[in-house]
Amino acid sequence: MYLHLGNKTVINSNEIIGIFDLDTTTVSKRTRDFLNKNEKMNNIVNVSHEIPISFVVCNNKENETKIYFSPVSSITLNKRTEENYK
Repeated sequence: MYLHLGNKTVINSNEIIGIFDLDTTTVSKRTRDFLNKNEKMNNIVNVSHEIPISFVVCNNKENETKIYFSPVSSITLNKRTEENYK
């Protein structure tokens, strides 16, 4: 199955590790450090020019981490993944 993140970006839902709300999770220093580290490693993809409100952490078959910033809420993304598994 696949998950649409916005702006014509689709990812394989089997690669998803987690879907997170940007506002609530970036309160933690660990999350900010994790995102900063991955930004330096060019592992972050911003799927839209809109302000991101969620991010999705993925790990592909080669064990490479990619983080997608999305303008779609984490609640909506979670609902979309649940609908894919019904």
